[in-house]
Amino acid sequence: MGVPLVAVVGRPNVGKSTFVNRIAQRHDAIVHEQSGVTRDRSYHRADWNGVDFMLVDTGGIELATDDAFGPSIRAQAVRAAEEADAVIFLVDGKTGLAPGDEDVAQLLRRADKPVFLVVNKVDDPGSDLAVHEFWALGLGEPWPVSALHGHGTGDLLDALVAALPRGAEAVDVDAIDVAIIGRPNAGKSSLFNRLIGAERSIVSDVPGTTRDAIDTVVERDGVRLRLVDTAGLRRKSQIDDSVEYFGFVRAMRAIDRAQVALLVVDSTLGVTDQDQRVARFAEERGCAMAVLLNKWDAVGGPERKEEVVRQAGEKLGFVSYAPVLRVSAKTGAGTDRVFEAVRMASESHSRHVPTSQLNRLLMDIKATGHTVSKGRRHLKMAYVTQTRTSPPEFTFFVNHPDLVEPSFERYLENRLRETFDLTGTPVRLAFRKKA
Repeated sequence: MGVPLVAVVGRPNVGKSTFVNRIAQRHDAIVHEQSGVTRDRSYHRADWNGVDFMLVDTGGIELATDDAFGPSIRAQAVRAAEEADAVIFLVDGKTGLAPGDEDVAQLLRRADKPVFLVVNKVDDPGSDLAVHEFWALGLGEPWPVSALHGHGTGDLLDALVAALPRGAEAVDVDAIDVAIIGRPNAGKSSLFNRLIGAERSIVSDVPGTTRDAIDTVVERDGVRLRLVDTAGLRRKSQIDDSVEYFGFVRAMRAIDRAQVALLVVDSTLGVTDQDQRVARFAEERGCAMAVLLNKWDAVGGPERKEEVVRQAGEKLGFVSYAPVLRVSAKTGAGTDRVFEAVRMASESHSRHVPTSQLNRLLMDIKATGHTVSKGRRHLKMAYVTQTRTSPPEFTFFVNHPDLVEPSFERYLENRLRETFDLTGTPVRLAFRKKA
């Protein structure tokens, strides 16, 4: 049996994300006083007394709202409750019982699973007057807690883990960590949903819809990926909304822990300066990469398509190792090849080349006489070894490291790529003086 799911639901601004951060003992869920900050479901690993479970943070449920995303947020929260093994219904002890609480309770009373009515913001542990009125919701005994200070959470967790399915164990899923990155509105969430075959991320035409990073494990033809749909990346100077800034931070964290980044480009616009910046973020952090020219079905005519591919090659030349795939998240065309591209990039990213093979290549390079010289000094390479993986780094021991020029580094990198399959991964070269 997999790790049990616990959905955290409730109206906006009752403190769901603060509660999730408290229980998970991390700060992954975005906390902000603005209503509607959490839109998609986000998953957070937690444990209590040796029992592992997954918390699902959801958007605030409002049945009557002017928010354009309201129906989608509500649907996401309801789906999370349906998938979960237990539900935590969070209400606000400071504001008291609200009409929206009854609406949510009505949905949950029909659920055939344990529901815990948790009254948050009861910051004085000796005062339980705030909880009495919530008995009217018909969901059993209210649990007073303070997500901010941690009061009451221990007793709640004791009862929660006792109600979770027996035999649930934590399983470390062996999967390739993949961050789906790109500038806003490039179609990342649509691609994410296409790859997993389910509506997990809210899709709309409004840039900035995705704010939290969302993890999902999916398997195809023996290739298992842990996909992370991230908020669109923009330059920091263009991020004037603090909520969007936190989304940017989450996206950067996703890149930091990913093995492979899928750079999603809007083919109808071609590669932009923003796309280049996003690619550089991933390259600098050592991610393997594949470039997905999305919305390919909307690119008109062979000449325009040829121009888009040519431009992508030119503008993304600094990540020329990344394979370029033409896909359509809308129709599904070309998306099957994404799994194979990720597998190849991941294998290249973690590849270790034996020292004997590297030095055979070095002998071939020296035999060509291709080297660098300055005045009377000539670069002589003694031997080479791989000093790390993810991404691969090769260290050359030479007589004069300062003679190595960028053009010669590119030559060595190209020879390494030609000889050993390093498709999709950046390669780092280091030069040390031979003792």
